[in-house]
Amino acid sequence: MNVLVTGGAGYIGSTLIPALLDNGYKVKCLDRLFFGRESLNQTASNPNFELMKDDVRWFDPSILTDVDVVIDLAALSNDPSGELDPAKTLDINYLGRVRVAKLSKGCGVERYILASSCSVYGFQEGTLDENSPVYPLTTYAKANIMAERAVLPLSDSRFTVTVLRLATVYGLSGRMRFDLAINGIVLGLYKTGKIPVMRDGTQWRPFIHVKDAAKAFITTIESAPDKVNGQIFNVGSNDQNYQIHPLAELIGKSVGVPFEIEWYGSPDKRSYKVSFNKIKNMLNFTPNYTAREGAVEVYNALKEGKVTDSLKTKTVEWYKYLLEAHALAKEVSLRDTVL
Repeated sequence: MNVLVTGGAGYIGSTLIPALLDNGYKVKCLDRLFFGRESLNQTASNPNFELMKDDVRWFDPSILTDVDVVIDLAALSNDPSGELDPAKTLDINYLGRVRVAKLSKGCGVERYILASSCSVYGFQEGTLDENSPVYPLTTYAKANIMAERAVLPLSDSRFTVTVLRLATVYGLSGRMRFDLAINGIVLGLYKTGKIPVMRDGTQWRPFIHVKDAAKAFITTIESAPDKVNGQIFNVGSNDQNYQIHPLAELIGKSVGVPFEIEWYGSPDKRSYKVSFNKIKNMLNFTPNYTAREGAVEVYNALKEGKVTDSLKTKTVEWYKYLLEAHALAKEVSLRDTVL
């Protein structure tokens, strides 16, 4: 079976693609490579892997002609990144992904899986499931909902469409990110002995290890079409819903080094506790990893020098750098032309 992964060089994709290859799939990766291609170095020589540097907004549809499944991960990822240029976020995260879905259907692709986010729930009390109202507070979350609502009606007996709303992801990846809650907590603990916690610490978030996120996509591919077609699934586990302050304490104690809590920012406007009963009951999906295990994994990798933090590991900071570098290049080009 041939799988196309858009955004496959990113945090989730660089974990998902090796897992797909290990499971016997042939994989194409389409990515702009804003963060480079190093995250896929381990798969580069695999004969069943092909990397294409391109953009979901204008790639040639011919690459879809022999594809059975599309996993659409390409997006400007996370809420702060989405606010750098809201128009561009909507262009990529909404219109770009709708283009991928429509082209997939037109080219005879059998399955399309959209990577969405539990951030669409915004700020709500209680435990939320797939039938709960959404309350997107950011451009990133709004683009996810717009994409969901545009691609789900494309489903029919020959084109299986599934939406996976992922919990906040953590853990080691080929394209490491320290702008994600658990990974960022661990980095602060490692570097300073202080755990950064956004005020007021009572906000709820669901979490999932990046390997379990990859497992969810593969589970969806391998599930019968009638179980997943036209469906939305929250992806995570009920026991990994955490309030941020208790989570920070849990991570500090799990790593086993002295720590202090370092408060920052204004009170978080996002808080959501999510039910994952549907994916467990319908697809028999349960995560393998816990937040405790993921935190220890990341801390040990930092201590052993297997990963380091850099500008590229903070998504919004890297995007800012690219935007500033692009603006500078345009300024230099214009000045040279005038001169």
